[in-house]
Amino acid sequence: MTSTTEKVGVHPHPQRWAVLGVLCLSVMVVVLDNTVLNVAIPSISTGLDASTADVQWMINAYSLALAGLLLTTGSLSDRFGRKRALLAGLALFGTGSAVAAYASSSEALIAARGFMGIGAAVLMPGTLAVLMQLFDDRERPKAIGIWAAVTSLGFAAGPVIGGALIKHFWWGSVFLINVPVAILAITAVALLVPESKDPTVRKPDVLGSILSIIGMVSIVYAVIEVPEHGFGSAEFGVPVAVGLVTMTGFALWERHTADPMLDRGFFRNRRFTGAVASGVLAAFGMAGSLFLLTQHLQGVLGYSPLEAGVRVAPMAIALLVTSNTLGQLVMKLGAGTAMLLGMTIVAAGVALLSIGTTYPPTLAGLILIGVGVGVSQPVAVNALMGSIPPERAGIASGLSGTLTELGSSFGIAVLGALLSARFVASLPDGVPGRSLSEALHSGADITIVREAFSNGMSVSLVIGAIAVFLGGVVASVLLRRA
Repeated sequence: MTSTTEKVGVHPHPQRWAVLGVLCLSVMVVVLDNTVLNVAIPSISTGLDASTADVQWMINAYSLALAGLLLTTGSLSDRFGRKRALLAGLALFGTGSAVAAYASSSEALIAARGFMGIGAAVLMPGTLAVLMQLFDDRERPKAIGIWAAVTSLGFAAGPVIGGALIKHFWWGSVFLINVPVAILAITAVALLVPESKDPTVRKPDVLGSILSIIGMVSIVYAVIEVPEHGFGSAEFGVPVAVGLVTMTGFALWERHTADPMLDRGFFRNRRFTGAVASGVLAAFGMAGSLFLLTQHLQGVLGYSPLEAGVRVAPMAIALLVTSNTLGQLVMKLGAGTAMLLGMTIVAAGVALLSIGTTYPPTLAGLILIGVGVGVSQPVAVNALMGSIPPERAGIASGLSGTLTELGSSFGIAVLGALLSARFVASLPDGVPGRSLSEALHSGADITIVREAFSNGMSVSLVIGAIAVFLGGVVASVLLRRA
């Protein structure tokens, strides 16, 4: 009997382009949530009387669950079916969003965000895995380009939608909007997406799953504790030690077990390694930078949430236009050259943000970031997914997502810690520096507070720009050798 996977590989699915639209909608639910949240942070801080640590946990609780589970959920989606994973992930994400919308405390919102992270972890690996099954080598680059472009549309729409919701409704509406989108996506997945799975029968790698979850959660937790306690603290040292020991055990176990969850051959493929390395360093620089930028636009430049959202949108619009108009030209450059070019443009944009005491240089930096990501993202995704066997696409996507989330968490923690240290040091004696909002409402000179925040942000963004540029160099070297 021929498996679904084999049928799809030989005879392209007649509704594959409609299915691609459903996959894009599924991803957009997650993308919208994160970009909407960035704009809503000041309103949530005020509404729940949240500290800077609370705000970072609202973001990082999601990353903690996502990074900790992606390896396991990617493997499970390959084994039990990507369609089932998509449906389960959307249901969990929608439920978590409904709970988050009516959270009455920072702790309740943090818990809901963690639940949403679990849903995203179940959902995400299946999207690219299904795409790999439905499209052959000739159509796959175009499909990946569309997937990347629509994802970019989510980045463009998120800040504007979030700003509009904050202006007309309460902050919980930025989460509630996910619910009808999730319901629509569930309906579309149920009707259109064919089931696919790895045709090879593998035993569940229970110990590998447990070790990977403990290891990744410990490492991400350690990174999250950095802004408040520092790298030399026990709060950082103990969990990072537990994480490193556990992940070493995971690597040894995967090397010797007969049915490993993780294929070590992925790392021997320079195309895969180059794409993942660029994603990690880009996530480090961009996640931390954009986290700081949204606070800067509202707290320093004085924009409302809607105005801030509109002013962030040019980045994603530039990304969308670039990925759709320069796709063929970028492919002719070769993967290595294109990655170096794209990441260098992104690094230049982040560096421009570091001098953005007014909006014009910030606008120029955002446009450069959008153009750079539009050049590099389709190349990276194509290199990643083209370097692995389609039947293992779920675990490969999960591995890539895990490392990218780790990069994002490190970016937010490290750049946030650098900002906090410089911000507090620049404030006059007696002015509280737990958060920008608290300092602004302390009665201190607003001009001095804003200048202190800008100084701290500039240092952090320069570090972020360097990380992004190094990602381009590493990816270029590995992809050229491949």
